[in-house]
Amino acid sequence: MTRFFPALATAALLACAAALPAPAAQLGDDGLHKAPWMHDTFKDLREDLAEANAAGQRLLILIEQRGCIYCTKMHEEVFPQPEIEKLLTEDYFVIQINMFGDVEVTDFDGTALPEKDMVRRWGMLFTPTMIFLPEEAGDLPAPQDAVAVMPGAFEKGTTRHMLQWVLEKGYQSDEPFQKYHARKLEEDRAKN
Repeated sequence: MTRFFPALATAALLACAAALPAPAAQLGDDGLHKAPWMHDTFKDLREDLAEANAAGQRLLILIEQRGCIYCTKMHEEVFPQPEIEKLLTEDYFVIQINMFGDVEVTDFDGTALPEKDMVRRWGMLFTPTMIFLPEEAGDLPAPQDAVAVMPGAFEKGTTRHMLQWVLEKGYQSDEPFQKYHARKLEEDRAKN
């Protein structure tokens, strides 16, 4: 019996640890959160889209800035949720753009600008902003080609539903995201 208790206690601790959200992303030298599901690329969106497609993933641009309290909220409370982290890791090819950064970004139309100028060109005003791209992009700037843009910090249910809605290509259906989200909330409540 005394040998059985330590094994049982260890198993219980491991089960509890597996149910906890993943740890929050660390801050990089640029002051932005760095998560394991982010891809460090040359920020040529045409190449990033091709790489995402080759991996069977959807391209997602995540615009953030140093000191953004809403970015911190997403990285500490929302992205680490097991279901959301799994979606971001397995189903999305996430690249990060620094709202005030100087790294060159090449848009789908071939325009190459520093991150801060590209963000201004795109008219993005808030961080975090998630830009969801189609599997095939044209020659338009990324936000004009996007299937959805999610500006600001949202709670885990809304974020998870947006990630799922894009994967399910809800943007091609007659059910707008708000109705999809309301339906999914009801389904989630019915499960609990």
